[in-house]
Order: sequence, then C-alpha cells, then structure tokens
Amino acid sequence: MKKILIVDDEKNIRDSIGLILSNTYEPLYAASGEEAIKIYQDEKPYLVLLDIIMPDADGLAVLEKLKEIDRSVIVIMVTAVTVLSTAIEAMRKGAYDYIQKPFNANELKIKVDKAVAAKDMLNEIRFLRSEISRKYDFENIIGKGKAIQDIFSKIKQIADSKTTILITGESGTGKELIAKSIHYHSSRNNKPFIAINCAAIPDTLIESELFGHEKGAFTDASVKRAGQFELANEGTLFLDEIGDLSFATQTKILRVLQEKEFFRVGGTKTIKVDVRLIAATNKDLEKATREGKFREDLFYRINVIPIYLPPLRERKEDIQILIDHFINKKSTDGRKRRFSQEAIDIMLNYNWPGNIRELENVIERVVTLTPDNLINIEDLPQNITNETKAGLMKDDILSGRVSLDEAIANFEKDIILTALEKTNYVQTQAANLLGISRRILKYKMDSLNILTEREKSD
Repeated sequence: MKKILIVDDEKNIRDSIGLILSNTYEPLYAASGEEAIKIYQDEKPYLVLLDIIMPDADGLAVLEKLKEIDRSVIVIMVTAVTVLSTAIEAMRKGAYDYIQKPFNANELKIKVDKAVAAKDMLNEIRFLRSEISRKYDFENIIGKGKAIQDIFSKIKQIADSKTTILITGESGTGKELIAKSIHYHSSRNNKPFIAINCAAIPDTLIESELFGHEKGAFTDASVKRAGQFELANEGTLFLDEIGDLSFATQTKILRVLQEKEFFRVGGTKTIKVDVRLIAATNKDLEKATREGKFREDLFYRINVIPIYLPPLRERKEDIQILIDHFINKKSTDGRKRRFSQEAIDIMLNYNWPGNIRELENVIERVVTLTPDNLINIEDLPQNITNETKAGLMKDDILSGRVSLDEAIANFEKDIILTALEKTNYVQTQAANLLGISRRILKYKMDSLNILTEREKSD
C-alpha cells in the first residue's frame, strides 16, 4: 500500500482521516510540523495531508520545508473555512490542492485519489525521461574510434550552452542521434525536443509548421495552431536538412534567432520563445552560401559550433562494434546469431554509402531471412558482396598480390559458379544467364577447372 502522511495536532482528526483512507492506503501520523518533516525524510510517503494551523509551526512553513527536501512532494492542505485565503496562498507556494474542514469522506477520498494519480503520472514521466536520457547517453551511442570519441568530448563541452550548432554529414550518419544526445546532456533535458525534417515538408506548408497559424489565416486553417518553435519553448528545436529551406523561410528563422520572437501566420501578436536551435544538413552549406543558394547571415548564425559526422567508410574501426550491436538489437526471438569471418570481412570492406542506417537495415534483413544462426557470405545482399569483391580484387591487383590475368580468371570462375548454382547446373540455362553460348561456357568451365554435377559425383 502507498503511504500517506497525515499531519494534524488534533488526534481525532488524524484518526478520522486515517480511518477513511486505511482501506486503500497506509496512513502515517504526525502531530507536529517537526515530527512531519522527520517522518517524511524517513518514510518518503506518497502524499502528505497537512493542516495549515498547528501550535508549533505554520503549515506554510512546513510546506516550504517539505518542498526543500523534495520538490516533487504532493501536499494537500487541510484548512478551516476561516483561513481559506491561507490555503490559496499555499497553492501558490506549491501545494497540490486543499480541503476544508469539516470535510466529507467521499470528497476527501476523491481528492486523495486524484493527487495519487498525479503522483503516479509524475513518477512515470520521470521514469520515461530517465530512460530517454539513458538511451542517448554516450555509452549507448556506438563508436570507439577517435572520430566519434572527439565528438563525445565536444558534446560534453557544448551541451549546456545556448549556442546554435550545425551538424554536417552524409545521410544515415546519425545526425539526429547526436542532436538528441546534446539535448539530453543539457539543462533543457526535461523540456521538449522537437525534430523536423525540412526536406519532407512542402515549401507551402513549412512556414505554418514552424511558426503556427491563426484561425482563418488560409483556406484550410479552421483552427489556431501552435508551430514547432512555440512547442519547443525552453527546449531544443532540431531542424534536419536545413539546406532545403527557401530563402523566405531562412529569413524568418534568422529573425527568430536574433529577436527571440515571431508571428504566427496570419497573426499580429508577438510570440516570444527561448529555443536552443540545432541544425543539420548533408549539403555543403559553405559552398551553397558562396553560390547564393543559402543566406550567408543565417549560415554564420547557425554555424557557431560545427560538428562533422564522418561517413561509416571513414570509421572502419566502428563497423564490427555496430554489427554486434545491431545483431543483438534485431534478434528478438532469443536466438544467438553471428556472422562468419568471411561475411565480416566483406562487410568491413564495403563502403556503406547509406552509412549506419544502411548497415542497420542490412542486418535486420539477414537476421530476418537467414534460417541458420550462422550468417554467411551468400546470405548478404548481392550488391554488397559484388561491390566488395570487386574492390578487394582491385586492391590485390594494384598492390601486386595478384596478377591481372589471375584476377580476371578468379572473377570469371566466381561469376560462372554463381550462374550454375542459380540454374541447378543446367548449362544451357546458365549460358543464357551469362549471355554466351553453351559451347563457350563448357570451354571456360574446362579451362577454369569447374566440374559439372556428373563430374563432381564421379
């Protein structure tokens, strides 16, 4: 049972309240303010029912002391009609509610149940915030290489500032993840984090999305609507792909950053906000600025602290760690899967143009489609194996490890074997797949020592 502390110098009132609540809650009793503070520190009750007038202490003073101990404490003040104004003052000082003497039993239970529900909600919000904060802690952002560790160090330095940040990097490198990490390591972590993909919103709607609109501002504006800047007040607004915004929208964002205020679309009232802006782009904004495609003044305003996220091909040391992480994440059926060393080598040497997002999608695909716990080369998408093998062959030739003739022979043999396997070693079908005659296919098989099914069985 949840504990409720009943504080009143009159024993009969304490007992009456305790009797009313004892079927649902565990009552604790205090006859004075001093005793109440001690019991609260020792027992941490869920709720406090606090009399306003007691011989040894003013209820308001006890309320303030409890708030010093625990800012989230839920207190219902118990008051006589003659001191109702004091109860209202207590509400201003942080009391959750008040109830007047003589009280009705049902009214008391309703108010207590409502206050307990509010405490439950507060605890749930706290838990969710702590879980979110933990999710974006450095330990949960995968990467042990110098590049990502340098970014972690920078986040620690800048997280608690109000300075705007520009995160650059290719698509799929984790720009939003870094933005969330900055937010949840800052003093704004209990305020909103709002993310918008500027490239995904039509230019005709982006202004309303960012700044909101008044009712009747345009044809479909049937109700007043707050924009994302307003919703992110006291928190962080993340504008992904900011380089896709029109000049008109860029101008309005610049004004918000400079003046800390804006108008809703169709509005005349100034809306003041305190928002920390983090922008991101996969474009070269400096080049876009020189070419007149992005406002120079906005570029310098958002590029106060730049963070560059390198592509995965420049973070080869992190690929194995990411593979292990995503296998654990995607294996939801309890099976322990792993990649063969040959498959790992292919993945380590692939360029990953889609970066971390592509790697995650590939692992989800093979984990879902591979029946065995061991994932081999043939289970990987063909574009990855073909591109990687071609790249490795090129490296082998240029480094002198393999001659050009030998590399071509190995490539031909691999392609012919793949075609034969796909056609169950029916040579006519394999030849058609390769675009050559059956006679040429047989000649190449003989010269490359590729056995037919009959030859293998003999």
